[in-house]
This record gives sequence, C-alpha cells and structure tokens, in this order.
Amino acid sequence: MTVSPITRQQGQALYAQISEMLEADIARNYEAGDYLPAEQALAERFGVNRHTLRRAVDELVDKGLVERQHGKGVCVVEAELDYAIHQSTRFTETFASSGKATASHLLHKQQAHAAGGVARRLQVAEGTAIIVLETLRLVDTRPFCIISHFLPHTGLESLWNDYTGGSLHDFLAQCCGIQLQRTESLVTAMLPQGLDAHHLKMPRNQPVLRVKSLNKDVNTGRIIEYALTRFRADRVQLSLQP
Repeated sequence: MTVSPITRQQGQALYAQISEMLEADIARNYEAGDYLPAEQALAERFGVNRHTLRRAVDELVDKGLVERQHGKGVCVVEAELDYAIHQSTRFTETFASSGKATASHLLHKQQAHAAGGVARRLQVAEGTAIIVLETLRLVDTRPFCIISHFLPHTGLESLWNDYTGGSLHDFLAQCCGIQLQRTESLVTAMLPQGLDAHHLKMPRNQPVLRVKSLNKDVNTGRIIEYALTRFRADRVQLSLQP
C-alpha cells in the first residue's frame, strides 16, 4: 500500500489536510458507487490514528461527496448538479458551459382536452384541444429529469406534426416564432409516480423534486406552456432566481 505521509502544516489540522487529499483522490480515481478503502487502511496510509481519519471523512460527508453505509463502508456519491431556474432558463446552454453533454428524448406525444388544473394554468376553457408531450432529459448520458409539457393546440399545429425530440423551446422559436419566458415556478418534493422511477433509473422510495412552471410568449403575453418537471432529488441542486 502506498503511504502518503502528512506534513504538519501550521494553522491546518491534520484531518483537514487528509480530507483535501482524499477529495482530490476521489475526483481523479473514483466514480459514484465506488467505495473508499477500509478505515484502518486509510489511517495507515496517512500515518494517523482512526479518530483523525474519521474526522477527515466527516468533512467529505458534510460536503456531500461520500456517505457512510452501515456494514459496507464509505461510498462515493454522485455529485449534485447545480441548475438555475429563472425567466430564460435553457437546459442545453446551462450545462454546455460546464462541458457537459445533454440530450432530450421525446417519450410520448398525444392530443387531449384541457381539464381542471391544466385548463386553469393555460388559461383556456375546459375541453380546449391541447398537445401533451413527455420528454426525458439526460446529462452526460444519465437521466436528469422527466417533463410533462401541456400546450394549446391552436397555433401550434407544426409542433404536433413535426416535433420529434430535442429542445422544445428551440423548436417553438425556430418553427413557430414563439420565444418563451418563465413566469412562475413552484417546487415540491414527492415520491415518483407512474413510470417516472423507471425512466429516471431510481428507487421508487427516493423522492423527486417536482417543479410546476408556466411559460409565456414574450411578444403576446399568452401562456404557451405549462410544464411539470420531476428531477432526481439526489442529482440536482435547484437555484431559484428572479
């Protein structure tokens, strides 16, 4: 085993130095789901007692980088992705700037009639023809969120005829001349419903963050989209901005 002796630096505790070294090691050599070496092995590697080693691991737990699993050890967890929600949130652009690959897949498309809360949010009469889309969004090939989109059919016939996937808002801008702006976002936590857990590849007893959003046409002020987004709560940190 490689020994990594710690240099006793004035003003920085040993456990803090070890924590920094382990954090760098995790970034270089570990993936989510991997386990760190046993506590005793790590203590020997750094030449410290197990109490000091536990303090170092506690720092990583507090940062959300690892978690202790009873009977198994210390497991590396998947890093949360920061996702800002504001008036002009763009999924692809948000992650492209940090070098992450994104994709949006159309799971389902149907015509329906607005009823209840959907009709109220779209500000249309009950029974009005609408388009319902279900899309799955991926970040670095891993499921990130699933979205139910509700849009009025009138004026968006090309959406029904031609949209097959990719950025919905880009399609609306390029093919329908509609630029969307978010007007409302309501966030709640709940357990996944229907096929959400399957599509998001997560346990059914783990919560999702549900965001209800309204988007309007910036030129006419007309409500164009009501979106119901479900994020894997263990993969995202939402930043709500005006």
